Amino acid sequence: MNRTIELLINKSEITAGTRGASLGPEAMMTAARAQGSHFFSRFPIRYIADKNDALDRPNKYPTAKHIDALVEVFTNVSTAVKETMDAGKFPLVIAADHGSAGGTLAGIKAAHPNKRIGVIWIDAHADIHTPYTTPSGNMHGMPLATALNEDNLESKINNPEPEVADMWVELKNTGIDGKKVNAEDIVYIAVRDTETPENEIMQRLNIRNYKVEDVREQGMEVIAAATLDQLNDCDNIYVSFDVDSMDPAHTSHGTGTPVDNGLKPEEAKFFLQKFAEQEKTICIEFVEVNPCLDEKLNTMAEVAFEMLEATVAKLEK
Repeated sequence: MNRTIELLINKSEITAGTRGASLGPEAMMTAARAQGSHFFSRFPIRYIADKNDALDRPNKYPTAKHIDALVEVFTNVSTAVKETMDAGKFPLVIAADHGSAGGTLAGIKAAHPNKRIGVIWIDAHADIHTPYTTPSGNMHGMPLATALNEDNLESKINNPEPEVADMWVELKNTGIDGKKVNAEDIVYIAVRDTETPENEIMQRLNIRNYKVEDVREQGMEVIAAATLDQLNDCDNIYVSFDVDSMDPAHTSHGTGTPVDNGLKPEEAKFFLQKFAEQEKTICIEFVEVNPCLDEKLNTMAEVAFEMLEATVAKLEK
């Protein structure tokens, strides 16, 4: 396969509840340099314009924090991903918070409008809230809902302002109008921290979640094979890897929302490499390294960089 890789660096952190994720991509670069690695000189790098200056102003929308800025970020990310793919390159996205991943999916769909996208979401969180269901308003909990073109009104607990509803529609229609992925083409791995509205929509849409205990009981090979079997009819696969999928006891708390009882680094590495080997895999994204929260200096970035190198080794094989 030997893909032609382009690194897309996205420092947007406007959707997280804590600050510092914008430093995550640079922390991974620092980890590489500390190891004497020249990894980041091997590939062209494209920096995607962020709107982090929105954090310097009061948030106007409690059910969708900084959604006005996120509309622009979605467009920027979607455009960068589409242009990279149109040029025949593989977009390897290194992002700050997870909220803009809906823009990544929008870009993939815009580049391949007639293709069916399979999504492998390796994360502690389902990220399928909407402004109508969110308990926090933090939009890093909503990217998959935008890709599904979902409001989840069946589980509604909020009444967003009319302008929020309008901007939410804009997010869902980024790149190409309507949904980017079907619910049956989403597979969660390691999701273990969800709220009631998320549980309800996951059950309603029958979205598969392989929990950490499933990985331990059935084995990594079995889970990977079942995931790929479910996505067999998809034309393309997108892998989204949030470092909080891993257990902080084995890494660090250097991420915005760490959750105990996660994957071991070697398990996460196995899945990333296995899915990178697949010819259908056309985009992989790494997110949520936050060095400001790391109690072990730059450990999370170091672990994430090891995953990144291992993943690329399979992409280039």
